[in-house]
Amino acid sequence: MTCCEGWTACNGFSLLVLLLLGVTLNVIPLIVNLVDEDQFFKNPISCFEWWFPGIIGAGVMAIPATTMSLAARKRACCNSKTGMFLSSLLNAITVIGAAYCLLVSIQALAEGPLICNSQSNTTSSCEFSLENLTASYYESFDLQWFFEDSCVSRMDSNNPSITNTTASNWRVYNLHFNSIENKHRIIHFSVFLGLLLVGILEMLFGLSQIIIGFLGCLCGGVSKRRSQIV
Repeated sequence: MTCCEGWTACNGFSLLVLLLLGVTLNVIPLIVNLVDEDQFFKNPISCFEWWFPGIIGAGVMAIPATTMSLAARKRACCNSKTGMFLSSLLNAITVIGAAYCLLVSIQALAEGPLICNSQSNTTSSCEFSLENLTASYYESFDLQWFFEDSCVSRMDSNNPSITNTTASNWRVYNLHFNSIENKHRIIHFSVFLGLLLVGILEMLFGLSQIIIGFLGCLCGGVSKRRSQIV
């Protein structure tokens, strides 16, 4: 086995783990919504899990490259220039899916859950468009909706009944499922922070495999040991 084939097999296992993790993270808020409301689309945690960044972006779009990479050791499917080139092309799809997962996660973390942005807290307030996906949030990316004592106070700042706690009490107050608001904020933050990391790692593995694939093409791509066996 060449060093290119060895990395490809290791890369396939890593992508498999990230694929399963991405799908699992994406499913969590959907299951929580179903358990709490006995139906989908009613009081969802946010709009962004319905973009399926983990299921489609980090999941489905990574399957072809993952399958071929895992088969590299047993079936020698990357033991030729054609195989290595095909591996690079399939990983380009993985990179695109990872970029999609990354963009959705960044937007989700910038906006926060629906309870922090919408009085109705329903999917009717969600706007699914590529324009929203490619919008830039770097100027307002501060995660205040998570670190503040109550993100609802941003919408109802004139309400005197809403009081703030001190920063020293934030961890005790905020990191518990003691209210629907806290529950939605914690789940939303955890899920999309995880998906953000999954998207970054998948993109790095995909890009590295693209480079390895082209290097395999330039170096011949065939293992001498297996060539002698054939």
